[in-house]
Amino acid sequence: MPDLLSHVLFAYALLTVASWRVDRLTDEWVAVGVAGAAIPDLIKVEILVDSAAVSRALGVPFDVGAVGTLAGVLLVGGLIALAFGRRWRPAYAALVAGGGSALVLDGLRAYADGRAGFWLYPVPWRPPTPSLYVSSDPRVLAVAVAVAAGVALADRRVGGAEA
Repeated sequence: MPDLLSHVLFAYALLTVASWRVDRLTDEWVAVGVAGAAIPDLIKVEILVDSAAVSRALGVPFDVGAVGTLAGVLLVGGLIALAFGRRWRPAYAALVAGGGSALVLDGLRAYADGRAGFWLYPVPWRPPTPSLYVSSDPRVLAVAVAVAAGVALADRRVGGAEA
């Protein structure tokens, strides 16, 4: 759970800071982007649903693990963006930005062999990871909370200065 919360909080901080420079990135799109940060963590559905059962139900090969990749974020973000009707483009951009930020954070995690997973799929490359943290480390969540709180306070000042 700290992993999902960290992804969401870092996406909030990143997109809020970006909204200070990009006028189109309003608070509603920041919220959509924050939701997009959870897309790679949909891989946790695998705990409840077996990929083989989904494959049998769909009649095509399926692996839930693909959701936690760049291609998974692009595909799931596109499917979710369709729910936004005519505003699907900014929704898609926000979802992919949030999901991309989560993938970048995952790329900084520690892996036993020193290489990240295939999160860049369809690029068949496992980049070396700096092994900055373990996903279960509560200090990562503490840093994420501190960064998000600092950005929220700064955003109030920036928003208050414009009003």
